[in-house]
Amino acid sequence: MNFLAKKIFGNLGNYEIVDGSIAYMDNNGGGPLQNHSHEHKHLFIVIKGEAKIILDNETIIVKENQHYLVESNVKHSVWNNIGDTTIMLGITLK
Repeated sequence: MNFLAKKIFGNLGNYEIVDGSIAYMDNNGGGPLQNHSHEHKHLFIVIKGEAKIILDNETIIVKENQHYLVESNVKHSVWNNIGDTTIMLGITLK
């Protein structure tokens, strides 16, 4: 009663969750300044606002209630794409 829930992800298949965090990105917030990569995958889920994921050869816009999976060893950075705060979950998978 008087409860709102948003499903953030379903079956993860063969993925194992390593850790997760919630990010509050202010206007022009994000990072890192230089794209980076690592051996695990990152699942980004935008809860509020809009994020811009910069890859080597592509820019992905992730809107509220959408997600994007950055594969392992892909250089990337993540930025707020609006003039207000964006709230995003970042889940590390292997």
